[in-house]
Amino acid sequence: MLSTQRWSEQGLALLQLLLVASFSRAEERECSLMGEPEEPQLFKTGDIILGGIFTFHSSWRNIESTYMHRPLPLQCTSLNFRGFQFAQAMLFAIEEINNSTDILPGIELGYKIYDECGSIARAVRVALSLINGNEDTATMSEKPCSGSVPAIVGVTSSSPCMAISTVIGPFHTPLVSHFATCACLSDKVRYPSFLRTIPSDYYQSRALAQMVKHFGWTWVGAIRSNDDYGNNGMAIFTETATQLGICLEYSLPFIRTDPPEQKQKIIETIKGSTSKVIIAFLNHMDMDVLIEEFAHHNLTGYQWVGTEGWISDSQIAIAKGHNILDGSIGLAIRKAHVTGLRMFMLDVKPLNSSGNKLFTEFWETTFGCIFNHVKQTGGNLKGCTGYEDLTGMKNSFNDMSLMPIFNNVYKAVYAVAHTLHNILGCGEICSNTTASDQQVILQRLKQIRFKTKEGEEVYFNENGDPAAKYDIINWLPKMDGSVEFVTIGLYDASLPEDKQLNLDNKTFNWANNSKQVPVSVCSGTCALGTRKVLQKGKPVCCYDCIPCAEGEVSNTTDSITCVRCHPEFWSNERRDECEKKETEFLSYTEIMGAILTLSSLLGACLTATVALIFFRHRNTPIVKANNSELSFLLLFSLTLCFLCSLTFIGRPSDWSCMLRHTAFGITFVLCISCVLGKTLAVLMAFKATLPGSNLMKWFGPRRQRIVVLAFTFIQVVICIVWLTAKPPYPFKNFRHFKDKIILECALGSPIGFWAVLGYIGLLALLCFILAFLARKLPDNFNEAKFITFSMLIFCAVWMTFIPAYVSSPGKFSVAVEIFAILASSFGLLFCIFIPKCYIILLKPERNTKKNMMDKKS
Repeated sequence: MLSTQRWSEQGLALLQLLLVASFSRAEERECSLMGEPEEPQLFKTGDIILGGIFTFHSSWRNIESTYMHRPLPLQCTSLNFRGFQFAQAMLFAIEEINNSTDILPGIELGYKIYDECGSIARAVRVALSLINGNEDTATMSEKPCSGSVPAIVGVTSSSPCMAISTVIGPFHTPLVSHFATCACLSDKVRYPSFLRTIPSDYYQSRALAQMVKHFGWTWVGAIRSNDDYGNNGMAIFTETATQLGICLEYSLPFIRTDPPEQKQKIIETIKGSTSKVIIAFLNHMDMDVLIEEFAHHNLTGYQWVGTEGWISDSQIAIAKGHNILDGSIGLAIRKAHVTGLRMFMLDVKPLNSSGNKLFTEFWETTFGCIFNHVKQTGGNLKGCTGYEDLTGMKNSFNDMSLMPIFNNVYKAVYAVAHTLHNILGCGEICSNTTASDQQVILQRLKQIRFKTKEGEEVYFNENGDPAAKYDIINWLPKMDGSVEFVTIGLYDASLPEDKQLNLDNKTFNWANNSKQVPVSVCSGTCALGTRKVLQKGKPVCCYDCIPCAEGEVSNTTDSITCVRCHPEFWSNERRDECEKKETEFLSYTEIMGAILTLSSLLGACLTATVALIFFRHRNTPIVKANNSELSFLLLFSLTLCFLCSLTFIGRPSDWSCMLRHTAFGITFVLCISCVLGKTLAVLMAFKATLPGSNLMKWFGPRRQRIVVLAFTFIQVVICIVWLTAKPPYPFKNFRHFKDKIILECALGSPIGFWAVLGYIGLLALLCFILAFLARKLPDNFNEAKFITFSMLIFCAVWMTFIPAYVSSPGKFSVAVEIFAILASSFGLLFCIFIPKCYIILLKPERNTKKNMMDKKS
């Protein structure tokens, strides 16, 4: 609490001191510049001064501060010829405008061009110098930033642009960059006064991803500049690549000031990787450092994909170890030509008047000489005359491969000039020579639209970006070791997405001078009939190809799922097509069906033959002995039993399904009823021979017929109820066999089916019991023992049928049912009628009334 009070007292004292100082200097009302003012490297007076910031030096000398005195100014080193080229492009545009009567007539444009020296801090400092006029003092009555330039042109990299735009944004001073491509700079909330004449990396990153996808590369590595340019660009590429099904095996940051350990890490990562394509989202300075390291470790055989930062850079193409990049492809700013710019750029002597120190350093570095020869302390440096021939030199300054970038500087200057032309109301001559406030300039600059003398249209979208168009470049090595940048296509972001990437129909040059497109995938293409299964712990591009399961197919490559076939179809052996399943039913044409059919017909024929024999001998005692009417009815029903089995053979239909079970049920009940009637007749006949018995009076032929009809009628009622409630119907069974369809008759109502069978079984059991009771009747008269044996066979067959029927699949269940019908029918035929036929045909002497009436003791 005491500490807080002490600080409050000190704060009040300081405030009072400031107020006293303010009132004591109220008459002066003047602000003073702290530190030494920044002097421009190139300067020319004019009616309107344009600002420029370029990288004349790419590095600076570190000076350790002792904190004993004011820090010394930054000492820039490593002269950068590209900065000179960009500055010359700006000067060319200004000179062309000053000599033109069509734009800003009567107004002389001047310039102040500073060196950012590769330092963001210095870039911000010189930008502030441009917007405040760099005056030593300023009175409070003057407008803020009254010495401000209308716009700043230049700033090569994205990071300095972000820093500068953040600082000058509140003052609405436009910054028009020719080479800052970071997509983040399109954010007008954070960078409201930033514009550029080079497309945003948003489009370049998406274009790279589309190009990688086009060539079928789904498994790639990436190296990026560890700055706003590389990190933001790679982030957009990664997002787009993921949407397109492309995976990054690795993504490594690098900047030229990294220690050797980082370079070694990158090399080891590449050597240990399985991807064969490397996306290099690097600026030319970082790429220049990496090339030598890669060449030293012989990292050949990789397909490089580059950005506009280095893909068309002629200095990269002649750097030591550049051959490892042979076959590279990438995006470059579209080719451009500016008439007269080349000759102007090579004529640097006018720089001597606008920036003597810079001109001196440039000249001495270019020709390896020194102007003040007296100050030379040693070495073999010759003196400079200032008349050396620059056109005969072969260095990066003479290289015009960056003409598209020079054109961007040219367009930036003209955009500002056209804006000023419109604001100043220029006609044949400008009515005003003083530009309005910065906010008006910025708004009008965003709306500007014009064509250059070469016919190129220049304008900015709502984000301050130009139209995104790129040439697609392929590195073609020549016999002399040099590299030719061959344009193999075009990317135009203004077109529909499926038409943005347009590649020429010709053979490209790939890594190792191959003519075949390199393959870079984590896992190969999954063939038809297989599906992808992701490998555990790996990206989605790494997978195994698993064959589809039975009944499933995949008819496209790289399918992620297998599609189950329709129940009536089944997969072929290759699992790439569904084929119609084979339908199976018990047919007349197959061996089993033919055998059962012949057996059925044979049984019917035998029964008919027996009936014929009985008819011809109908008056003989053995036929008349036991109600011949029931015998003929039994033979008729047996014939129907044999024939009803034929309804079980053939393709099931609505009528056949209903007929087969009902016909079988009714005919068998009729048959068993007849046997039951004969059994009862035997019993009644035996009992009737006892004294005082009149049973035969109550169980004569008429009553026997009633019994047969009554028992049969009950089965008919059961069948009618079954067919009415829930009849059998044709059914396609898919359960028993995976690759077959079993055509069968569904029972409809299982209760109805088992009621029919149960009723037959009940009658058969009753018949068996009665026949068993009558088995000890006199042998010559007794037919009960044959009925007993036939019923024993019948019951055994149908008791065996039940488990066999339930467990048999498909058509075999039908065959089991037919076999049961035939077996039981043959059992009745043979057991009841064959012995009688034996006597009729082979033992006629026993076919007498006397023999029938004899009793054996």
